[in-house]
Amino acid sequence: MDSTVKPQDTDASAARSASAAGGLQPFLHDAVVTLHAPSLVISSADGQFRGGVDGFYHGDRRALSELTVAAEGIAPAPVQGGLRGADRADFRAVLRGLGETTPDPAVALHRRRRTRDGRMEEVVEITNDGVRHVGLRLTVTAGTDLATMEQVKSGRPPRALPAEAADAHAIGFSWSAGDFGVQLTAEPAPDTLHLPEGRLSYDIDLPPGTSWSVTLDCVAAYTDGDQFPAPPDGQLPWQTPTLHSADRGLDRWLTQSLADLDRLRLADPRSPGPDRPDQFLAAGAPWFLTLFGRDSLWAARMLLPLGTGLAAGTLRTLARRQGAVTDPATEEQPGKILHEVRRDTPQLAKQLALPPVYYGTVDATPLWITLLHDAWRWGLAPGEVEALLPHAEAALAWMRTQADASGDGFLKYVDQSGHGLSNQGWKDSDDSIRYHDGRLATAPIALCEVQAYAYEAARGGAALLRAFGRPGADQWEEWAARLADRFRKHFWVEDAHGPYPAVALDGDGRPADAVTSGFGHLLGTGLLNAEESALLAARLTGPDLDAGHGLRTLSSDAVGFNPFGYHTGSIWPHDTAIAVHGLVRAGFPDAAASLAQGLLTASAAFDSRLPELFAGHGAEGGSSPAPYPASCRPQAWAAASSVSVLQAALGLDADVPAGTVTVTPAFATAYAPLTVTGLQVGHGGLDITVAADGRVDVTVPEGLSPVTR
Repeated sequence: MDSTVKPQDTDASAARSASAAGGLQPFLHDAVVTLHAPSLVISSADGQFRGGVDGFYHGDRRALSELTVAAEGIAPAPVQGGLRGADRADFRAVLRGLGETTPDPAVALHRRRRTRDGRMEEVVEITNDGVRHVGLRLTVTAGTDLATMEQVKSGRPPRALPAEAADAHAIGFSWSAGDFGVQLTAEPAPDTLHLPEGRLSYDIDLPPGTSWSVTLDCVAAYTDGDQFPAPPDGQLPWQTPTLHSADRGLDRWLTQSLADLDRLRLADPRSPGPDRPDQFLAAGAPWFLTLFGRDSLWAARMLLPLGTGLAAGTLRTLARRQGAVTDPATEEQPGKILHEVRRDTPQLAKQLALPPVYYGTVDATPLWITLLHDAWRWGLAPGEVEALLPHAEAALAWMRTQADASGDGFLKYVDQSGHGLSNQGWKDSDDSIRYHDGRLATAPIALCEVQAYAYEAARGGAALLRAFGRPGADQWEEWAARLADRFRKHFWVEDAHGPYPAVALDGDGRPADAVTSGFGHLLGTGLLNAEESALLAARLTGPDLDAGHGLRTLSSDAVGFNPFGYHTGSIWPHDTAIAVHGLVRAGFPDAAASLAQGLLTASAAFDSRLPELFAGHGAEGGSSPAPYPASCRPQAWAAASSVSVLQAALGLDADVPAGTVTVTPAFATAYAPLTVTGLQVGHGGLDITVAADGRVDVTVPEGLSPVTR
C-alpha cells in the first residue's frame, strides 16, 4: 500500500534485522487509538501507557511514552475502555476492596481522554459511591523517550529521559531534545512532585457520594512548527452525510469512518492562502501520519460524493511538489507525483533509507490525473481544473516517457537508488510480486493494475484536454488504445480455471502468474472488454480470493500464501472496495454485493473502524477476521472505503459538465429502506432514498438532471 515504515521492503527487511538485534515491531491490534492529526494517542484498553507502542505522539515524535495512574496498595481492575468518536476515549476501573460493604464495587476510577492538535488532555476522576468514608494515595507517573516513529516501530526506542520541572507558571514536568519539546502539567497541584522520576502524588479524602479529579494537560511542539499542520477549525473540505438504512452496521461504519477521516486531515503550509489552506488526508495512524501520494489520492477519489474540496486540496498539494528534475537518489523525474514526505530521513534497515521527499512510486502519477478528471465530473470549478491542466500535461508526459523508456510500452519501476523500495506499487513489500510457484519477480516490473491506471488516466486526460480546448486529446486516446492491445497480448495467462492477467511482467517481460486481488483494480477502467471483465468477476468471487470478509491479496492456492502476509494473503479493505466499485461499473452487481457484505461483516468485528489490513484466514476460520497485529487503525483509504461501497451500492455517478447525476442502485436494496442526505455534487446537496421495493427518489441541485432506472 503505502509506505516506508511498515512490514515490507521497508519493514520486511527491517523487521527481520530488528528481530536479530532484539527489537520487534510492536503490535497495535488491541490498542485504543485517538487522533487529531498530526497528533495521536495510543494506549492499552485500560488507558495506561506502558512503553512499547503506547504514548502521545506529535508529528512523528513520541511526546509521552509512560502515563500510569495507580492507587497505593490497590490494583485498579479495568471494566471498560474504548473510543468516543475519533479523538476521545474513556476508561473505567474499579478500586476493589476500597470502601466496600457488599460485593458491589464502591470506589471507581474514570479517565476521560481528548486528543487535540499538539495536545493531550486527560481528566482522572475518583468517585466514592459507597457508604464509607475512604482515603487513598493516588500517583500519576509520566515519562518519555522522545523517540522518533521509526525508533518505536523498530522495537528499539531510546532510553527514557529524566523529567525536569515545568516552567515557572505551571506545576508539572518538561522534556526536550533538539527542536522538540514537551510539557505535562496538572491541576490541581500535587501534594508531592518527584523529580527526575516524573511522579505526581495526591492524598485524597472522599466522603460517601463525592468525587475528586485532576486534569492532566500535555503539550508538544517543534520549535520550527509542524511540517504539515492541522487545518484551522471549522474548515471541513466535504459535506458530512447522514445515512439511515435497514442495516445499522452500515450506518455505524459510515459514521465512525467519517469521524476518523475528519481527524486524519492535514494542511499544506505552502498554500497561498494561510487562512484557508489546501487539505489532504494523512495515510494512517500511527505509522503514516503524513502525506502519501497514492494513499491521499485514492482516499480523495473515494470521497468525491461528499464534495470536491478534498480532491482539490490533494491535487494542489501534490502539484506543488510535482517532479521537476531527474534525481536517482530521490527517484524524482519531471512530471512525476511523489510517494511520501517525512520530516527526517527514515533509516528503516541497513539497505533501506528513504529521503525525506521520496518519489519511488509508479502509480501516483496516473492516479493524480484520474482524480483531476473525476473531480471535474463531480463539479470541481472549471477555473480550478484549468489551473491544474499544466500539471496534468506534465504527468501525461511522464507516463509517455516512462512507457517509452521501458521499450515495450508499459509503465515499469526499478529502484534506481539502491536504498529505496524494491516494489513501487501499492503492494510495496519486497515479497509481494511473485509467480504462482512462489518465486519472486525481478525488476524492472510492470504491474497489471498500473497499466489500467495509465489507460484510465490517458482517457481521462484526453477528455480534459478536449473539454478545455487544449491539444493532444486524440493522441492520448490512441495511446490508450495501443496500451490496451499490448496488455491483451502480453499479460494474459491461463491456468486450470481459465484465462486471467498476470500480476506483473518481470524484467525479462515474462508474466509473473500469481493470482491476486489486483483483478479488481482492472475492472471498470475501460482496459478490459466485456468477456475479459466477466472472467475476472468470476475469479474474484472464487473461494481462493474471496475470504468471506474481503479479498485476499494473494490466492490461497498459491505457493507462499500466508494469511498474515502483508501483501501475500491478508485482506485490505480499500483493495476490496476498489473491486466492489469496479464490479458495479463493469456490470456485475451481484459479485459486488457479496464482497461488500464481507467488508460490512468485518467492520462489525473491528468496532466499525476497519484497519489498514487484517488476516486472510477466511470465514471458515471463524465468524470474525483475525487482526493483522501491526496494522494502522484508522487508515485513510480503509475509512474512505465505506463511502466507496455506499456509492457502489447506489450505482451513483456524476457528470456535472453534462448536467447529469446517475443513481441506478446496484445492490442498495440489500440495505433498504435506505435514505442518505447531505451528499454533494457540484455546489449543491444530493439526497437519495431507496425504498424496500427498489423505488428510487433523488433530489439533485438546480441545473442537474437525475438519471435513474
